[in-house]
Amino acid sequence: MTVANRRKDGRAVPSPRTVDVAHQRKREDDRPGVWVAYGKLLRKFRKAAGYSQEALAPLLGYSPEQLASVEQGRRAAKAPLTEAAERVLNAGGVLTTLQEDVDLAKLPPFFRDFVLLEMEAVSRFGYDPLLVPGLLQTEAYARALFEGHVPVLGEEAVEDNVNIRLTRQKILTRGPLVDFSFVIGEAALRQELGGPDTMRGQYRHLMAMGKLRNVAIQVVPIGSGFHAGLTGGFVLVETSEHRQYGYFESQDIGHVVSDAKHVSTFALRYGKLRSQALNVEDSAAFIEQLAGER
Repeated sequence: MTVANRRKDGRAVPSPRTVDVAHQRKREDDRPGVWVAYGKLLRKFRKAAGYSQEALAPLLGYSPEQLASVEQGRRAAKAPLTEAAERVLNAGGVLTTLQEDVDLAKLPPFFRDFVLLEMEAVSRFGYDPLLVPGLLQTEAYARALFEGHVPVLGEEAVEDNVNIRLTRQKILTRGPLVDFSFVIGEAALRQELGGPDTMRGQYRHLMAMGKLRNVAIQVVPIGSGFHAGLTGGFVLVETSEHRQYGYFESQDIGHVVSDAKHVSTFALRYGKLRSQALNVEDSAAFIEQLAGER
């Protein structure tokens, strides 16, 4: 029997084993419920099909350890895993149904409320002064951004964040189409991430996205004097119920704004900002010129 040491105040000092168990329980409590539910279903389908983890894992492109983590709800399933599991295990679409919620649970808590609004949007207008908007980032640009994150992210966290960002971008082209407007500060376009090749690819991607019927991209040049975006970046969303919300974030802390007066101020600033930015055609030419400089 382990006898706990005592502090000067007489209280017991937990033994190392007690601390380890407490940490394990905390990790389990932190698991998103949908990850746990997905894992239980995956394990049920695997056993029903007669596979061990060692036999199934290579068929899904995972190691047995990674598959075990998914089944235990400690690791989020990615879309390719779900697609393979549906095919190999004949899951009947059950795992696919959960995938969107699994992806949503990967998001930082402060961002989830906004993404739920974004998923219901009929229009989304945003101003980004310092970085290319997440919905328009290439994989290489997003990876460079997360690899430079402070505090440092582990490799798995970097991959998860990149995957989440690319998954969110499906909203650009899925039906019914959402009306998008992106106003981007020139500083965001000139801030090099990942090297010249990454930036060249990012510029070309912006030009391609700007050709979509539901996407408008405008640039605010440096040195254009006072403009309505100098107070910082923000997003305006109108939902299918025609309710409008604002959103802004800084230092990994985000705020959804629902107060009608504040949302109205956001809308006024955004309208002014669009009039002060280069028009769509001139913005495309500006980005094309940047691509040629690399």
